[in-house]
Amino acid sequence: MGEPVKLQFKKKLAEVLEQPHIPANRLRGLPDCYKIKLRASGYRLVYQVTDAQIIVLVLSVGKRGRSEVYQTARHRL
Repeated sequence: MGEPVKLQFKKKLAEVLEQPHIPANRLRGLPDCYKIKLRASGYRLVYQVTDAQIIVLVLSVGKRGRSEVYQTARHRL
């Protein structure tokens, strides 16, 4: 993953910390998990929100191809 992609995710994660529960980005089948999409580069980031301690945990980052990023996140839960 290149530096421009890392910077884009860093910016998006800063926004997520302010409002982590975005209904449109909720993932079915993964409890309390949401996604960040970088459409231009095709990357996805899956994160889980724990409200009790206000934790945003990044579970997986990768290309969308064959849903591997989502399968990795499911495995890590």
